[in-house]
Amino acid sequence: MEIPVREATDDEAAFFHEHGWVRLGRLIDPDAAAELRERALAHLRARERGGRTAVDRAFGQSRDVAAADEAFGALALDPRMGRTAVRLLHGVRAVRVQVTNLLVKEAGEHGATEFHQDFPWMPMDRSAMLTVWLALADVPADMGALRFYSGSHRHGLLGRSFTRPGDDQLSQHPWLKELELSPPLDLAAGDATAHHALTVHGAPANRHDRPRLSFTVTYFDADALYTGLPYAQTDGLGLEVNRPFEHERFPCPRP
Repeated sequence: MEIPVREATDDEAAFFHEHGWVRLGRLIDPDAAAELRERALAHLRARERGGRTAVDRAFGQSRDVAAADEAFGALALDPRMGRTAVRLLHGVRAVRVQVTNLLVKEAGEHGATEFHQDFPWMPMDRSAMLTVWLALADVPADMGALRFYSGSHRHGLLGRSFTRPGDDQLSQHPWLKELELSPPLDLAAGDATAHHALTVHGAPANRHDRPRLSFTVTYFDADALYTGLPYAQTDGLGLEVNRPFEHERFPCPRP
């Protein structure tokens, strides 16, 4: 199954470079989003539940969905998605897929997602990484669409969150509130956002009676080197320290 997908424009790339995030309206057609939504619901129904980590309390997930579903796999490896990631990251030759995910935030089960950076956990030697967050159904702002501290990606590595109570980025770094917070975003099915792995972001709780559904794919610099930092996704894969991530778990989008 091939999903029609567009590439980012020059204006969108310029906005991303300045702010560390960008809205990508109608990244895919709404009809294609509806088909992916049905696939997503089947995967999410089959997911393991009951985890009580801080992440589990914020949203449910079905990780590495591209490996289990050809439609999500084709979208993640679509050359247009790869070219968009290269353009947004700026200065990278090519990208690899780091992880794909289905996310669900359900009213009554999941709360707010604390403000955090994605990169502090990663075993890469450079931070050229971004996540595309694709709405699979309409996501009004009060359903828990992401919000971003604009320009926070320029302040480097700010530390890990989700490890202990009160360790969200705003508690650790109150000065972040001096930065501009992105406006509440209403996303239609097929709309997306993209954010840099150093951009501080979070999401409110879902205030609707239906779940917030999204597909995410994270891309990173194809020339990044493995540092050996303990990380569940890479432990045991036989990756060599100071060598690129040349493993089937980290494919490059099709040329």
